[in-house]
Amino acid sequence: MIEEAGLRSRVARLSLEQKVRLLTGADFWALSPEPDAGLRRVVLSDGPAGVRGETWDERDTSANIPSPTALAATWDCERVGVIGGLLAGEARRKGVDVVLAPTVNLHRTPFGGRHFECFSEDPLLTARIGVAYVRGLQNAGVGATVKHFVANDSETERMTVDVRVDERTLRELYLAPFEAIVREAGAWSVMAAYNAVNGPTMTESPLLRDLLHDEWGYDGLVMSDWTAARSTLLTARAALDLAMPGPAERFGPWGHALIEAVRAGLVDEALVDDKVLRILRLAARVGGLDGTAAAPPPAVDIPAELRATAAASFVLARNDGLLPFSRASLGRVAVIGPNAEVARTLGGGSATDFPPYTISPLDGLRAAGLDVAFAPGVLGHLRTPAARAPWLLRPDGPAGPGPGAEVRFFSPSGELVGSEQRDGAVFRWMSGFGSVETPEQIARLEISCVIRATEAGVYQLGVSGLGRFRLLADGAELFDETLSLRTGADIAETLMTPPQRLALVSLAAGQSVTVRLEHDVRSSPMAGFGTFLQLNLETPHGTDDEEIAAAVALAAGSDVAVVVVGTTAEVESEGSDRPSLALPGRQDELVRRVAAASPRTVVVVNSGAPVLLPWADEVPAVLLTWFGGQEFGHALADVLLGDAEPGGRLPTTWPASEEGLPSTRPADGVLAYTEGLFIGYRRYDRDGREPLFPFGHGRGYTTWWYDSITVDCDVPQPAGALAPGVAVCVEVRNTGSRPGREVVQVYASRPDSAVERPAKWLAGFAAVDAGPGETVSVGILIPERSFQHWSDGGWSTEAGTFTLSAGSSSASLPLSASVTVK
Repeated sequence: MIEEAGLRSRVARLSLEQKVRLLTGADFWALSPEPDAGLRRVVLSDGPAGVRGETWDERDTSANIPSPTALAATWDCERVGVIGGLLAGEARRKGVDVVLAPTVNLHRTPFGGRHFECFSEDPLLTARIGVAYVRGLQNAGVGATVKHFVANDSETERMTVDVRVDERTLRELYLAPFEAIVREAGAWSVMAAYNAVNGPTMTESPLLRDLLHDEWGYDGLVMSDWTAARSTLLTARAALDLAMPGPAERFGPWGHALIEAVRAGLVDEALVDDKVLRILRLAARVGGLDGTAAAPPPAVDIPAELRATAAASFVLARNDGLLPFSRASLGRVAVIGPNAEVARTLGGGSATDFPPYTISPLDGLRAAGLDVAFAPGVLGHLRTPAARAPWLLRPDGPAGPGPGAEVRFFSPSGELVGSEQRDGAVFRWMSGFGSVETPEQIARLEISCVIRATEAGVYQLGVSGLGRFRLLADGAELFDETLSLRTGADIAETLMTPPQRLALVSLAAGQSVTVRLEHDVRSSPMAGFGTFLQLNLETPHGTDDEEIAAAVALAAGSDVAVVVVGTTAEVESEGSDRPSLALPGRQDELVRRVAAASPRTVVVVNSGAPVLLPWADEVPAVLLTWFGGQEFGHALADVLLGDAEPGGRLPTTWPASEEGLPSTRPADGVLAYTEGLFIGYRRYDRDGREPLFPFGHGRGYTTWWYDSITVDCDVPQPAGALAPGVAVCVEVRNTGSRPGREVVQVYASRPDSAVERPAKWLAGFAAVDAGPGETVSVGILIPERSFQHWSDGGWSTEAGTFTLSAGSSSASLPLSASVTVK
């Protein structure tokens, strides 16, 4: 690592023009190199569910980890640290220096569209998981970016909304994970959000300097969310260091305007110097300056680790003794549901990547050697999906007739200037077209493929995108139309849910049709930002009534039924909040009909965030599996068969209804956090209501007895902790016949407090493993901050007696002890 004086000397070598050039990205994903400072190109990449890299398609695959909600559901900081190391290895494999993760905004309400990308509703759990994630990445020499600072907890009007939140709530809830990660893990970068908080937009907010720099002593870099830097003077005077994306000629408010502002005396050049210093410091940490080298990433068995982590995240919310299945006596397994054959392992938006493979529940159960029969039951998706194998084939050409399509690029004069052989039908080009040296010369593209029918029927063939599209089948024009985005749409909508245009094509079984899609690139309003489109295909299927009847018949004739229901990338996505928590389509009806036909029904819920489960007490087992990553199906088979423990505990409260949940809808551009401290389980406690499943809930395959709790026992202080705390030891006994894992949770409360508080709040946790009949003791350090509240501009402690309660969830706390705090 280069000494601080050495970094400052590199800054001093640069002219004002060179320094300002560094403050805006070179392109969509990278920082500008500067030879005079010894700075190479430093690459950033989205990364909450896998390190995508600079391309965003199937040609450059990425390990797809379980969603952040799943990671938090493990309540296992050590495991999350290993995942951080795994991501660091992926980053280095793909030439990435800084990962744009983790997202540590809170689950203020399950209506939040990006809920799946965040860890938890609780600030302590979010902080502990976030610290582990960041340490795992950065110990392996790859920078983490803690985002989105701050109160970017929903998507509606996210570019402009002004979040109004009182200072105490801001400090105790929404800032708490950022503070812990900055101070304990030493995060190397922080991303400023789109939204405003109490007036100023976050890229101009005084919180960047007053809080991050002055109060927390942060020495890292603050970057904007993409296009969030909108002013020259206010962002320059704030502690924003890097405006993304670039270059400045196309994006961002700095460049020449900032140079002129410095020369006019409107911005102190010392502020520019500090920004450059922070950029060089980040580069040195990731090995991006000459004379520096990043730490090597650890070796990780990626499939094994992702399989084990997924199983450890699954929450067994209900089990009347049906699980685990006995392989020896198990007959035919009816696998039913729209998410069984094509599993959801990713939410929508910037968190998406392209995994090398995805094991669906159907794949996993078949690979386990079970006698499996499948019925889809209903359609779960709301939009026509991208075309895929076995229906999608490349035309005859140099790449052969495998699955995929050929793309050809044309100049304004009609000259062919490049082509790509692709394995799928989702196309995203950002910062130009990768295979073409002069992308600005591209005026039109053509996508050619063959659609081969596997059964007779009507196929829906079409396109998703913006601009003019012409679709032909066997030379006959199906349509020639210009597709436009709705007024006021979020930029993420252009990526995940652009308009679709479909045409009907009747095909006989085995019949092939040659398809050509023509697109006028410059007709898209997003042409300067990128080109995004899909070739879509809906294959023939029965009506929902017909498919449900077939699923019911299959369940009735099988030994057990595994019904996999869930959401889609459109329902849970960046750029939009959820108007409803209900499962899409007629999935609830499917569950009830199957459960009535088969008393041995397990429902697997494949969603990244809570959904309503009105039938939960009508089925013997409910397994919540989140977005389980590329090894989802293998992990599911492991858990259903008892080869792995369903280790997860809820990181968020699972509601029984939509009643009483905070809104994501601003009024006149303002979103008021009127609920204050009372989100999640804190709100349910205050209102005296019961959720469907409480925060921290989860069953394993054994039972536990909580024997005792002791305060002021011997527990080592963890490295990097902010302040010493109170040590608590809890003794638990495995009273079942199997080895198992228990997450011991400790909540603090203050009876008769003079300060408004939640009835209880999570203060610490730890996991234990024990064999049948074994008693184990676990030590948990309760941080000093758990006894403090924000008052009059500082942290205060209400002297007196607090209660510490221990148990298996926020609703089951059989042990308690008192602690006196001065």
